[in-house]
Amino acid sequence: MDVTLHLAQDPEADELLGRSPLAALVGMLLDQQVPMEWAFKGPSTIARRMGAEDLDAHDIAAYDPDAFAALLSEKPAVHRYPGSMAGRVQQLCRYLVDTYDGDVEAVWRGVGSGKELLKRLQELPGFGKQKAQIFLALLGKQLGVRPEGWREAAGAYGEADSFRSVADITGPESLTKVRAYKQEAKAAAKAKAKAAGG
Repeated sequence: MDVTLHLAQDPEADELLGRSPLAALVGMLLDQQVPMEWAFKGPSTIARRMGAEDLDAHDIAAYDPDAFAALLSEKPAVHRYPGSMAGRVQQLCRYLVDTYDGDVEAVWRGVGSGKELLKRLQELPGFGKQKAQIFLALLGKQLGVRPEGWREAAGAYGEADSFRSVADITGPESLTKVRAYKQEAKAAAKAKAKAAGG
C-alpha cells in the first residue's frame, strides 16, 4: 500500500496514511465527533509521540493503558475525547494482534467478496456498519482493494462520483463537496425530525 491520500490535509500525516494500513484504520476509528482532518492527523501524531515512523499494532496493544491515554492527551490532543479513544485504539490493535497477528492488510488480503470484507470490517472493535462501509469504499476507491461486489457492499458510499465521505476526498475541492453533502444531510435530518415532532 503506497498511495497519496489527502484526508488530513497535512503532507506528513497524509503520507503516513497512504503507506500504512494501520494508520488509515486508526484514522477511520478516530473519525467521530471531531473534524475529519483532526481525526486523520491522529495516527501521525501518535507515531511521532511513540518515537516511531509508523504505527505497530503489537506495540500499541502492549503499551501501558494509562501511558497511552496520556500520550493521546498531550496538547494538542489527538481527539476531543483522548482518554476513551486511546482505549478504543488499543482495543482495535489487540484485536488485530489476536486475530491477524498484527498484519492489518490480512483483514482484506484474499477476501472473496465485498460482502465478506464488509463482515470482517464490522468485526473490528469500534466499526459499526456505516464506518465499515465508508472504510470499504476508501479501500476500493483509493487503495485498490476491490473484491467482487465491493461497491454494493459499501452501499451509497461505494457509488462512483458521490461525495459522501472520506472515501471521496482526493484534495481540497472534493473535501469542500463532501462537507457540503454532510451539511445538507444534517439539515435534512433536522427538518425531518422537526416535521415528525411538529
